[in-house]
Amino acid sequence: MQPKPEQERAPVAEAAVDASLLPRGYPKKVWTQDGGAVVVATGQEGGCSKVHAELAEQTADHVKVVLVEETPEPPGVCTMDLRYPPVAVQLDAPLDARKVVLEQRDVKVPR
Repeated sequence: MQPKPEQERAPVAEAAVDASLLPRGYPKKVWTQDGGAVVVATGQEGGCSKVHAELAEQTADHVKVVLVEETPEPPGVCTMDLRYPPVAVQLDAPLDARKVVLEQRDVKVPR
């Protein structure tokens, strides 16, 4: 799911984001759209890789968003740049006071 650029963003407070499962230096910016029903996070990708978000869990007290970076295997010739695109997930109900737990996962995909 792609975030809607024309929609108003509601930042999620830093205290409401658990980024302890992210690698050091990974972006931790999170916001909501669509009245809190869409959670958007800043992903990280580079060279040949692409990032997308997956909704791993929704409970009464938190939602878990996995930022999946897919890299082709074998990688081939890739640039050394980093990009930070917004990636989004649709919730069953607005985020409200729930915490956002972020996790990052690397996946190799065949060319």
